[in-house]
Amino acid sequence: MTLLEADEPPAFRIERPQGQSPFFLTCDHASARIPRRLGSLGVAAEDLQRHIAWDIGAAGVAVKLANILDAFAILAGYSRLVIDCNRRPGIPESIVRMSESTRIPGNEAVTVEDAAARERELFRPYHNRIRTELDTRRAQRRHTILISVHSFTPRYHGAPRPWHAGVLYNRDARLAIALLQRLRAEAHLVIGDNEPYAASDASDYTIPVHGEERGILHVGIELRQDLLATAAGQSEWAERLARALVSIVDSGDSWCKFDSATS
Repeated sequence: MTLLEADEPPAFRIERPQGQSPFFLTCDHASARIPRRLGSLGVAAEDLQRHIAWDIGAAGVAVKLANILDAFAILAGYSRLVIDCNRRPGIPESIVRMSESTRIPGNEAVTVEDAAARERELFRPYHNRIRTELDTRRAQRRHTILISVHSFTPRYHGAPRPWHAGVLYNRDARLAIALLQRLRAEAHLVIGDNEPYAASDASDYTIPVHGEERGILHVGIELRQDLLATAAGQSEWAERLARALVSIVDSGDSWCKFDSATS
């Protein structure tokens, strides 16, 4: 079966395709859009605007950060409820039947063919485009630093989350630790160290596959959604992250000048 109709948006969009900085931005949960053929997946309209469908505010920050840094950015074009672009296809978390406490009726009887169509038309084009760009940079011996932008809810199952932002990593914590130190230098900020989420092979795709497997510097960034509710809030965080990231690159530390793409 074909999932997307001819007049629907593609699986991803690119910002600053000719960006010259070493930074390379991804936003896996940038959109709440659902392909027309799937209707609403049986989910109420108000629920489709919640975190279960997308990372609220993350796309705005990613675009603004790309503009400040002159960085290539790629944003997934469809909701994580259709297929999660930060989960390995085939695992239960890839196409969820329940998100938090909300049933996703349209995902309760997904056939093998249906799942394959979602992967083929949404997941693979997004990650293949990332792979193509990173391959090109490696061939050009361009230094690349992967920044994966996400957002999280202020409360989870009723419990408040104190962090303003979180810095995520798995095996390679070099960039994460440097970013953590710079963000924590602002005394009023509460910055999570692998909180409220921790990156891992089991729970993530973008960092393990495009960051760790390639040996390029990388970090995941989680921002609390109530801080991104306005364009001004998104700009504030984009500017804060840009200052911190540029400071790291300009620090002169040898580790932030090296990756396998330039070895």
